[in-house]
Amino acid sequence: MPDLIPVLIPQLNPNEREALLIDLRVQNGQKIQAGDALAVLETTKSTLELASDYAGYVLGLAFGRGDTVMAGEVLCYLGDAPDLPLPPAPQAPSETAADELPAGLRITQPALALVRSLGVDMNQLPRNTLVTETVVRKFSPAAVVLPETAFDANGLIIYGGGGHGKSLVDLARLLDTYRVVGIVDDGLPVGAEVLGVPVLGGSTVLEELYSRGLRLAVNAVGGIGNLAPRLKVFERLAQVGFGFPTLIHPTAMVEASAQLGAGVQVFAHAYIGSAAQVGFGCIVNTGAIVSHDCVLADIVNISPGAMLAGSVRVGERTLIGMGVTVNLDVEVGAGARIGNGATVKSAVPAGGVVRAGSVWPE
Repeated sequence: MPDLIPVLIPQLNPNEREALLIDLRVQNGQKIQAGDALAVLETTKSTLELASDYAGYVLGLAFGRGDTVMAGEVLCYLGDAPDLPLPPAPQAPSETAADELPAGLRITQPALALVRSLGVDMNQLPRNTLVTETVVRKFSPAAVVLPETAFDANGLIIYGGGGHGKSLVDLARLLDTYRVVGIVDDGLPVGAEVLGVPVLGGSTVLEELYSRGLRLAVNAVGGIGNLAPRLKVFERLAQVGFGFPTLIHPTAMVEASAQLGAGVQVFAHAYIGSAAQVGFGCIVNTGAIVSHDCVLADIVNISPGAMLAGSVRVGERTLIGMGVTVNLDVEVGAGARIGNGATVKSAVPAGGVVRAGSVWPE
């Protein structure tokens, strides 16, 4: 049988393993040449047209337009013929006897090694996905080590230890108002550090932290193309009882008449204009401009360098990409995604997607 060549999702940015597949240029069975475009990927910081290094037939497309993908996942295979059988699903390492694993468990070799080192019960691991190291860490029995004394009123945790979490650690330290007690992250091992801040555990430790007197939490989960994970973190934290401080970088400018909801994060050199309204949990990232009379609903993400003219209205759970320009008095519907560098001249419907670098309407 001729070899199948896997096409892997690349990692566009060092601190972002997720990307949004904003366009798919091929379909199963299609014959392509080396250099042909396969897909367009986008993160909060960059856009990439993924081209094929080889000629062949596209087989086993695993994702569609609008899907969120992870670096290292197989987008598709390239084969010498359009009817080649696909490879079997990943199996446990060959040195592990089949009867040593629970029925139906699919696990990578690094994850299996981590299972053994942490003493994780393999019967607890999920069967509906390929188990990786990140999945294993969620089931680690390692106990979190917490201070014996109660936390002070200005202590807070940061939920998420990725790139956005690092930015929030630095921001909180600059404000000199809050004391960052620790990081909560379901994918990082207990005892690791993020910019010198200890990882206290995953979501299961939240009740214990609250019982010790901690009351403030910062959501550092952004979500690429899908803000639902960020919303779920807010829901989990609120369920426990945590409150959400509003963090404003000292170099940002927020006019006195602007109104900011709880959990809003405003980063360096951002501007929020007169009478603007910024809803719960929004992010106004570095250098972004939200002009006078703009209204942002809840959980809106304004990426670095985006510019909203006066009286722009943005629906909830919407992502505005880097360097986007939205014209005066335009409405962007809930759940929309505006790609990096786009120019928006008229209304975008709820759930609409404006491609990176384009002018809307096209």
